[in-house]
Amino acid sequence: MRVYLAASAMLFSAAPTFAQLPKTLPPAIPLWPKGAPGSEARMTEAEEVSGSNVSNVHNPTITPYIPAADRSTGTAVILCPGGGHSKLCLGHEGYALAEWFRERGIAAFVLKYRLAREKGSTYTVQDHAMADTRRAIRLVRSRAGEWHIKTDRIGILGFSAGGELAAYAAMNNDPGTKDAADPIERHSSRPDFQALIYPGSTGRFKVEAGMPPVFLAAGYNDRPDIAEGLATLYLKYKAARVPAELHLFANAGHGFGYRPDAKPSAAARWPERFTEWLGDSGLLK
Repeated sequence: MRVYLAASAMLFSAAPTFAQLPKTLPPAIPLWPKGAPGSEARMTEAEEVSGSNVSNVHNPTITPYIPAADRSTGTAVILCPGGGHSKLCLGHEGYALAEWFRERGIAAFVLKYRLAREKGSTYTVQDHAMADTRRAIRLVRSRAGEWHIKTDRIGILGFSAGGELAAYAAMNNDPGTKDAADPIERHSSRPDFQALIYPGSTGRFKVEAGMPPVFLAAGYNDRPDIAEGLATLYLKYKAARVPAELHLFANAGHGFGYRPDAKPSAAARWPERFTEWLGDSGLLK
């Protein structure tokens, strides 16, 4: 286990998020072809796009970024964007990072999940957003052969509110139902690794032995419940002997995400630290 800590009083000014989503995206794959349970009647309802943010999600999907077979490492990561469960920040916490991973031989899947705190929403985090998250893991695992992925190297990475989903997926999962009529439901929803990037609600996370290894990252200038909460969470993983690595970036606050044109900084290079951690952990071959 490793822990990297740095402290500074300097504030971090995040670069503006992408103004618009990319014009060309890989085709999204619905998690449930006939509509998500409880949302079938709204599955054809249009999403709302504001700049690089998306809301009004009723037909949850994953957007796949698959490397060429001869460049694939066999590792895959499902990306859960943040947005306070009221929107999905798909610019600096979604598509750009997925492209970065694909260029390095790591398959990436951007998850659009149902939003529990959007105005007028009837969804909840545990009943709907988490159903989408677990279904995404099962779906990727069910098509691992097609996408040149190892079934024991499928992880989840989440930002802020999406970090909550990633953490809950690691905490509560199941091996699948072997005789399920839906073949996707026969697969495990357990992630093989987790990455929590400035996640919310860390005080609610439960840690126990046997959980997937974890990569933790946040900014020193983030809210105390996130920056200090993540440091406390690291100690819980260590006490449970769950392999963990923590990065608190001295000059960063909340929401640094990944931006290809970001000013060079330690926080801007966190994806490099994450891939190094994957390699050190035997999850990237």
